[in-house]
Amino acid sequence: MRPIMSKYQFDVEVQPQYLPGQSSPQAGVYSFAYTITITNAGSVPTQLIARHWIIADAQGHTEEVKGLGVVGQQPLLKPGESFQYSSGCRLRTPTGTMHGSYHCVAEDGEIFTAPIAMFLLEAVGQGASSQPLGERVLH
Repeated sequence: MRPIMSKYQFDVEVQPQYLPGQSSPQAGVYSFAYTITITNAGSVPTQLIARHWIIADAQGHTEEVKGLGVVGQQPLLKPGESFQYSSGCRLRTPTGTMHGSYHCVAEDGEIFTAPIAMFLLEAVGQGASSQPLGERVLH
């Protein structure tokens, strides 16, 4: 049985990666990149208007980030279309999490929120020998 497709739905996939070359563990700076693919899984063309992130480190320090669009854009996606972008953040600890949502407006005027499931930021190895998380997909 096929699941019922919502008229208003964005699917979000995230690929996080630790950036050892931009990190300084001695100074408590851990840099991460993440690539996000947003796909309009609904049946109505929809525009991503704003983002809301909650970023937490392993010590419980949280930061909330809100803003218009993503990487300076507010993509309008037709059904089945995808938009991919990369961004990054810094943590004070070698591990943390991110989650959030996108504020979207469909072409027919419907406003909805597309959730971004929590994903792990992890400084694998914490040194020059660390392996990036390029093959690990959490969504």
